[in-house]
Amino acid sequence: MIDFLKLRTACLAFSVLIFATFIGTCIYRYQTTGRVFNYSVDFTGGTQVLFGFSKPVVISEISTILTKNGWSGATIREFSQTELLVRTKEVSEDVSGLAEKMRANLQQALPDNNVEIKQTDSVGAGIGATLRLKSLQAILAGLVLMLLFIAFRFWSFAYGMGALVSLFHDAVVILAVFLLLDKEISINIIGAIMTILGYSINDTIVIFSRIRQNVKKLHNKSMEEIVNISINETLRRTLLLTAATLLVVISLFLFGGEVLRDFSLALLVGMVFGTYSSIYIANPVMLLLIK
Repeated sequence: MIDFLKLRTACLAFSVLIFATFIGTCIYRYQTTGRVFNYSVDFTGGTQVLFGFSKPVVISEISTILTKNGWSGATIREFSQTELLVRTKEVSEDVSGLAEKMRANLQQALPDNNVEIKQTDSVGAGIGATLRLKSLQAILAGLVLMLLFIAFRFWSFAYGMGALVSLFHDAVVILAVFLLLDKEISINIIGAIMTILGYSINDTIVIFSRIRQNVKKLHNKSMEEIVNISINETLRRTLLLTAATLLVVISLFLFGGEVLRDFSLALLVGMVFGTYSSIYIANPVMLLLIK
């Protein structure tokens, strides 16, 4: 039998390091750039167009072309040597027309390079701010509702807080990865975080249910021993479910294209750390509060 709780101190130190890195990076980014996260137009408002090129291009060259044609405030992100995401603060009712105008200007300046539009998005500034607020409210509401569900499900505040801290840990890890990699936070990423919260809570409930069953059966065992036994009894189920799900997510990450790359990355990180937190975060917190 694996003694999972033996590693809880090391795992606590690892999680504290993650949180410290996240907070430190947030402070550094805010002081140097005036913002923390790199939000997509879903939250900031504006228009963004994903362009594909038949030949490799340089960001500085594309920036010069756009500036000459009236898009001096455009920001450009490189997905690959042949794919660039162009974002402007301009909002147009005819998004396709605006994107085609940009494409035509790029094509004229790059006659030997075939330019195509792969994706377009446009959101008003007011709508973007509302979406940002609603997204935050959705995550907080999800955490609170899951806390209440676990508390009523097991009639224990300790179980509920263990699950809540675990879920909060998962959300912070995903945000930390996107912050460190300078990835955009979009509606899709918020959806991925909510998906991971549901995935992680399911795993936690399975372990907690086995703990409650074993508490009734193993009267001669300490709570730490019961938790270890319960984790080991559900370990095969946890690993099989995680492995099967990861196969799909990894395939999506590798072959889903740039449009789904960040979404699948969030799922990938969330599933790995969701399994980790179900074992090494939820249970130690529950044990700490149940005594």
